Amino acid sequence: MNKPVSPVVIIGCGDIGTQVAQFYLDQGVAVHGLVRSIESVKRLQSLGISTSQADLSASFKLDFNVEKSQLYYFAPPPAQGTEDIHTSHLLAAMQSAGQSPSRIVYISTTGVYGDCQGRWISEDEPVKPEADRARRRLDAEIQLSEWTRQSDTEIIILRVAGIYGPGKLPLARLRKGLPVIRESEAPFTNRIHSADLVKMAITAMQRGHNRAIYHACDGHPGTMTDYFKQVARKAGLPPPTEISLAEGEKSLSAGMMSYMRESRRLSNTKTLRELDLKLAYPSLQEGLQHCGLKPADSCDCPASQ
Repeated sequence: MNKPVSPVVIIGCGDIGTQVAQFYLDQGVAVHGLVRSIESVKRLQSLGISTSQADLSASFKLDFNVEKSQLYYFAPPPAQGTEDIHTSHLLAAMQSAGQSPSRIVYISTTGVYGDCQGRWISEDEPVKPEADRARRRLDAEIQLSEWTRQSDTEIIILRVAGIYGPGKLPLARLRKGLPVIRESEAPFTNRIHSADLVKMAITAMQRGHNRAIYHACDGHPGTMTDYFKQVARKAGLPPPTEISLAEGEKSLSAGMMSYMRESRRLSNTKTLRELDLKLAYPSLQEGLQHCGLKPADSCDCPASQ
């Protein structure tokens, strides 16, 4: 990868953002992160990352420079509603400061497609979000696209599948013995290893086409049930009990069942071709070999999308 000449700004500098920041720091590139909590400020500063604190749920003023920067927007939307006021406040802050980045890479979700009944889809698939969490992401995509047209900022949108990797596995759920939908009724889901997402985001910033949408997935979808079973096997845990979809409506959480109602298989052909990218972990089997699984692990993370 070619060394960028512009400073880097990361809005929402959590696990993925920190890995992106570390890449640039290793290249001698200035990085500034924006986070919500004082704990996150301390964590980033301990890593040598210049940091600001702000809550995107309210209006705020920029205390750092974004002009001509490469801006990664990784902050999540609000937990409720169909609109992303976090994006509204960020754009208003940049507008008020009279500053605009040269490029933005935004992490969205593949949930914007809704239920595709297991079909293979490309980035040309019409969006039809069915869950509010996906409607919020689509709202952010629309806001960013409109704002960047007015500010001459380039934008690349990554529609991200379920992220797994070290510290991002459903081990606590498996240890609790919670059931899963039986294999024959389970929907298709898609995944991306966290290390490959980091690589993809950086490459999209450097080589992505302006206004392009890319699928951030490994191109090898499976069922969520198979995902849980493979993680359990790799971690040396008992396989989860399988129940019917009808039973799941009664015993599984509303959040989990919202994933069960959507099935799609995502192609990453465009992503790999236009970004000239080779994934380190093109399948779940390969990715689980590099997740640092240990008996003491206990991370319960969102289901794959």
